Amino acid sequence: MNGSHQNEDADSAFAFEGNWQDFAKIALPNLLLTIVTLGVYRFWATTRERRYLWSRTRFVDENLEWAGTGMELFFGFVMVFVLFGIPYFGLSFVAQALVARGYESLGIALSAVAALAIFYLLGVARFRALRYRLSRTRWRGIRGGSNSNGFLFGLSYMWKTALGWLPLGLLLPWSMTSLWNERWNRMSFGPFAFEADARSGNVFARFLLFYLSPLVFFIGGMVMAAMGMLAGYGIGGEGGAQIGGIIGMVGLILFFYLGLGLIAVAFYAKYYREVVGATRWRDLGFHFEASSLDWVKLLLGDALLVVLTFGIGFVFLSYRHWKFFVTHLDAHGEILLDELTQSQTRTARHGEGLLDAFDMGAI
Repeated sequence: MNGSHQNEDADSAFAFEGNWQDFAKIALPNLLLTIVTLGVYRFWATTRERRYLWSRTRFVDENLEWAGTGMELFFGFVMVFVLFGIPYFGLSFVAQALVARGYESLGIALSAVAALAIFYLLGVARFRALRYRLSRTRWRGIRGGSNSNGFLFGLSYMWKTALGWLPLGLLLPWSMTSLWNERWNRMSFGPFAFEADARSGNVFARFLLFYLSPLVFFIGGMVMAAMGMLAGYGIGGEGGAQIGGIIGMVGLILFFYLGLGLIAVAFYAKYYREVVGATRWRDLGFHFEASSLDWVKLLLGDALLVVLTFGIGFVFLSYRHWKFFVTHLDAHGEILLDELTQSQTRTARHGEGLLDAFDMGAI
């Protein structure tokens, strides 16, 4: 299609046009069929949900399309189980047997090899899942993908994650942003590659607040407990002091977990605004507008939905998260439609088996 499209004057380049009532007609039968088939149907259930969510997502002036199949996801899972799962459990069994027979050093070494293999595969899984999802996403008949198989990214994931944790976790923002950049810089959509240049310095202040908050909460909690004991002693003597101390410790626990959780949400809100805002596709830039309060509302809504429905509401979380993502995502710049051609990247023949095997989320 010839011409160009500018979305700078539009309200938003992305829009979600679905509703939970229509999604329920898919999610609830999916839940029943997954239970009846002892979990086997979940691969087809995921495909049905994605087809609905993608088809209700508009980018500029045309909706997305999901071209993946349940059989792809099922085959990917089986392949991972055969190629990686069975060898891993076999290696773990041999390691335990060696330890039981007195060969502790050899057994520990084999266990370490198995753990490192899982660590490496986590990185490969993150890369290949993104590649698969881009390759099955259609917009104007165009798909995405990557010519990289993700094996080198798995090595980067290992050393960058380890380096992020080594200096007491202070380099985690660098590790997270660096891995985001590396993964997206190897992806493309149509004829154009993505470019990502997220900077850890822009999120380090929020991370430092999260990093130091346990110490602040501990000191504050000790002060609260001491004040509670003094107040209780003044009211009821030694018994009152004990009750006051208990109340102070309960307050410390609540304050610690709630306060630390809110600060963690504030960090991740800033992180996603940074990494999405630093990602481009040709002349198109993106930004993610969700604030910390928006994330808190999402997470509280998730918790209430699951608790109040006795767990059944869990099937609606993918809908809520996708809608949240699309609603707060926007783009700016220009799309030259006459330059858009089909991607020449290789298309994976199987689904995201590694990611599914590690239970790292469907969307």
